[in-house]
Amino acid sequence: MSKSANSPAPDYRRLTERIKAWGVELGFAQVGISGTDLADDEKRLQTWLARDYHGSMNYMAAHGVRRSRPAALIPGTLSIISVRLDYTDTNALDGRQRLMQSDKAYVSRYAVGRDYHKVLRSKLKALARQISAHCESYSQEFAQRVFVDSAPVLEKALARNAGLGWIGKHTNLINKNAGSWFFLGELFTNLPLVHDQAATEHCGSCTICLDVCPTAAIVAPYEVDARRCISYLTIENKGEIPASLRNAIGNRIYGCDDCQLFCPWNKFANAAVDDDFAPRHQLDSADLVTLFAWSAADFDKNTRGSAIRRAGYTGWLRNIAVALGNAPTTATVIAALHSREKHASPLVREHVQWALAQHAGNGHNGSDHSNAGSHHD
Repeated sequence: MSKSANSPAPDYRRLTERIKAWGVELGFAQVGISGTDLADDEKRLQTWLARDYHGSMNYMAAHGVRRSRPAALIPGTLSIISVRLDYTDTNALDGRQRLMQSDKAYVSRYAVGRDYHKVLRSKLKALARQISAHCESYSQEFAQRVFVDSAPVLEKALARNAGLGWIGKHTNLINKNAGSWFFLGELFTNLPLVHDQAATEHCGSCTICLDVCPTAAIVAPYEVDARRCISYLTIENKGEIPASLRNAIGNRIYGCDDCQLFCPWNKFANAAVDDDFAPRHQLDSADLVTLFAWSAADFDKNTRGSAIRRAGYTGWLRNIAVALGNAPTTATVIAALHSREKHASPLVREHVQWALAQHAGNGHNGSDHSNAGSHHD
């Protein structure tokens, strides 16, 4: 963009206010702006990586300091616009009750509707277009890049610095007025906008998230060992789920929300206003057996435009097999597991055999389809 030297200089304070207003008009619950300094967070990231807490997520270490240095990732970056978009469709009590229904599938609430990457990216691009149109008369060229989990970005640290919330002991971002049920997205720009004050922490002495984590993945306040985290085990992990952690997974077949379901701050959570996040295919209430019966074609059709595709069909069956191993011992459950005993994937077969073994002590020998009338604990 080339403008005359006589073009008026932008009023960046006024532009900052407009950007926040435009963001709200587009449906974002909150917009904040930060600078690029993440020096302390870079040290914490390096310590986390050195402890191998990232498991097989090699991409966490692959980009070096570019993850914690925005201007190294996108040269010329001066300001990062962070946005928050609420997504929950239910209250915490409903979610906690679902975890107690061990014949039902629990899917992390962020994944029951449309893939949030697509929703956020569309809105952020619309915001970028508005900023660009506003800058048309300025001599300074507007440069930008949109990110929604699409590059090495420390989004929670940036959002904290932009005043959107603080990083809780479970390492999720918490907002005093909205809890933690929200998505984050970023817009890197070369504009010297007015930066917000970083949010302060308000977890106090509370350790509920550490106490309720099913697999003790929150090894210390603000420190998560992904190798034990159910979200990692059921999504990022492409191999076997450690047998020692399978019982603790319960009926969680894609991700885990426990640290959020029990966080006191989520009594302030706001319901999603975007219909895209409404549950699809009854994923908020489906039976494990029903989902286990999906064919590869069913999975492809039912997860179109869904974040669940990240697990893949084999991972989907692996996860549900574990949940079925933790489900009440019934003829229906045993029959469902037997239907996958000879699945083409060794990974699926191994988890099915483990699940059947869990029920063997409840009156089933692996071939008896009768209802023993007992429950696996």
